[in-house]
Amino acid sequence: MVELIKPAGNYPSDNHVQPLTKAGPNIQDIASASRSKTKFEDYRCLPPPGMVDDQPRSFGLDNIVKGLSPGQPTLQVFNRHTKWMQRERAAKDVETSRQVDYLKDEVAMRLSERLLDINRHFDHVLDLGANACNIARALTVPNPDPSNPESPPLSTRLTKLTAADSSRTMLYRDADLPFNQEVDITREVLDDEERLPWKAETFDAVLSSLSMHWINDLPSLLAQINHVLKPDSPFIAAIFGGDTLYELRSSLQLADQERRGGVSPHISPLADVRDMGGLLQKAGFKMLTVDVDEIIVDYPDTFALMQDLQAMGESNAVVGREMGAIGRDVLLANEGIYRELNGNEDGTIPATFKMIYMIGWKEGENQPQPLSRGSGQINIKDILGGGEIK
Repeated sequence: MVELIKPAGNYPSDNHVQPLTKAGPNIQDIASASRSKTKFEDYRCLPPPGMVDDQPRSFGLDNIVKGLSPGQPTLQVFNRHTKWMQRERAAKDVETSRQVDYLKDEVAMRLSERLLDINRHFDHVLDLGANACNIARALTVPNPDPSNPESPPLSTRLTKLTAADSSRTMLYRDADLPFNQEVDITREVLDDEERLPWKAETFDAVLSSLSMHWINDLPSLLAQINHVLKPDSPFIAAIFGGDTLYELRSSLQLADQERRGGVSPHISPLADVRDMGGLLQKAGFKMLTVDVDEIIVDYPDTFALMQDLQAMGESNAVVGREMGAIGRDVLLANEGIYRELNGNEDGTIPATFKMIYMIGWKEGENQPQPLSRGSGQINIKDILGGGEIK
């Protein structure tokens, strides 16, 4: 069963965070309360208002089946070489790259905390699309359990961590920082993150944080992840959801329409939460859980937002995108439209990042199995005292 959830009611101010590059408070301090357990309600992901084309990617069942076998032709949505160059360029500016890691660090922490619910030790864990080893750093944070103020770091729950990424500069950016001494980490540069080089049943768990949204053949990659996992082992991942940055997407479309009389795809398409359960199931995963989280970052203006996205290595890499910088007139129009539609009372602008967290288990002999149809021994009519079910 796939669980689709979202914090109930109005989002607390804890989820409104300031980017570190703008002298805002530390995201780890602000968001600590949001990592505590909260009541949830059913959530259905709807397309944001104002979207003209640029709709989130949707994988039909026919495309899912076709994409399960590595090596088969697939639709090239993203230019992987362009994305590699963007991330290499971003990581070379070490200090700026570290300053804009506030989002990746926070999501890595929230993802890592899901290991608290799994009562086992992991001998060998893969961090796929490791970026600057944000998950490894999160694993070394002391007292990660909100219910236990003196809990050991999550790095004590594993023996060895393999951090893999296609960008060497990004992967080794923080290799000299102290957290590397607190976890047995091996860095491995991949030729292509869409073609995994490991043998079957290599890892006891696979983690991935904010990297799989740039994958062209997501169904195939999920099948490969299932292949390299040992039986009864978890895959835990976080990706940007379909209406991430819907404010910027809508305002840029309106600005393009106003100034140029047409719309150009400035923001990459993203996977839709409604498809993730089907993708995991088709890849062979069992006991699925998919949930949705939201982080809102307040920026001084749209220019600061786009500068931070570029410094993160998250610039547009869609195949067929319009080359060159966005025109000054479009940028100025975008600033005004964004503020008019979404601006905060204090003069800042919010940027919404929707996170899709997913957990799937590779099939194993010791997993709970559903009973066969008709094997039940208790009739619900007996429970109701012979009454009719209405």
